[in-house]
Amino acid sequence: MIGDSTVSPGGDGFAGLETPCLLLDADKLHANVARMHRHLDGLGVTLRCHLKTAKSLEVARRAMASAAGPATVSTLREAEFFAEGGVRDMIYAVGIAPQKLDRVGAIRRRWGADLAIVVDAVAQAEAVATWSRRTGDALPVLIEVDADGHRSGVGPRDAEALVAIGGALNAGARLRGVLLHAGDSYGLSDPAALRAAAEAERRAAVAAAETLRAAGLPCPIVSVGSTPTARYAENLVGITEVRAGVFMIGDLFQAGVGSCAVDDIALTVLATVIGHQRDKGWIITDAGWMALSRDRGTARQAIDQGYGLACDLTGRPFPDLIVQDANQEHGIVAVRKGSAAALPDLPIGARLRVLPNHACATGAQHDRYHVVADGSLTGEVWPRINGW
Repeated sequence: MIGDSTVSPGGDGFAGLETPCLLLDADKLHANVARMHRHLDGLGVTLRCHLKTAKSLEVARRAMASAAGPATVSTLREAEFFAEGGVRDMIYAVGIAPQKLDRVGAIRRRWGADLAIVVDAVAQAEAVATWSRRTGDALPVLIEVDADGHRSGVGPRDAEALVAIGGALNAGARLRGVLLHAGDSYGLSDPAALRAAAEAERRAAVAAAETLRAAGLPCPIVSVGSTPTARYAENLVGITEVRAGVFMIGDLFQAGVGSCAVDDIALTVLATVIGHQRDKGWIITDAGWMALSRDRGTARQAIDQGYGLACDLTGRPFPDLIVQDANQEHGIVAVRKGSAAALPDLPIGARLRVLPNHACATGAQHDRYHVVADGSLTGEVWPRINGW
């Protein structure tokens, strides 16, 4: 039964924080990063960390191979932020819009960043080549190749399209290679299927690279990556680098895929109990979807985690306790339907932590991380950015 009392501030190590807020477990972050580096080092490829999840210079410095990179970004705001922080080797891994080329050029000039861009159409390539000739900045470009029908990119064996794009780029820009993202891996959970997806991604990348080289076009970089395929890849012959990002933080969706364990997740939202609905079996917190995000990706997986998995202040999940529903500023915490687990005694004012469904989406609701190590707040606050 839920108690009636109100807890007083102090005693739990988190009482001084305003809630909701974002906690980052530095020990888990370091372990996740070290694990991925070991795995890819063993396969002989470079890890080009994707910084779209972290959006933090302090996290980036702990994840990248060096302070200068290599790194991947998904917005030009990220490119500007990380370039200002000393990151020099970056790929903006979203298809370029011609209107953004001046901003790309400004980042390259102002910070001396080697910022490469991505295209998957002749029209894009022609716009980039024209811009490069006009400005005298021969932009480095990768051709996006479709690994699995997921989203964007040229077919890996569409020689006509690959060569046409490469030829158009050579009229002013610099073709640097090919880039693939095995997005369909996010719909898998069986280890054998994930290994097969990683191999299919590799084969598609190598096929596209061989097509370009056979046509006399350069392809020094063969870049693949998603957290699931990076985690399950066993053979990366022909690949030069792997891009992955959410691996360093983890989330419940990735745990459902099988690319991390729930215990590996470094990110939680700290929330405070603000009420109860005992007849409904609800605990009400101050962390609604504005703090957790509206991402419900686990609803399509074997275990639906609602809007997040509720944990005690050590980060240990309560048995079958989830954020069952959420309004803008209210989280409704309840025992998972069908479970015989007991509702914990969390009085008004008590704190709990919520593991997120999607680290990128939850992180985007916040502007800082409060750092935890050895189970306690360190006092460090790491800024994070948002925007485009």
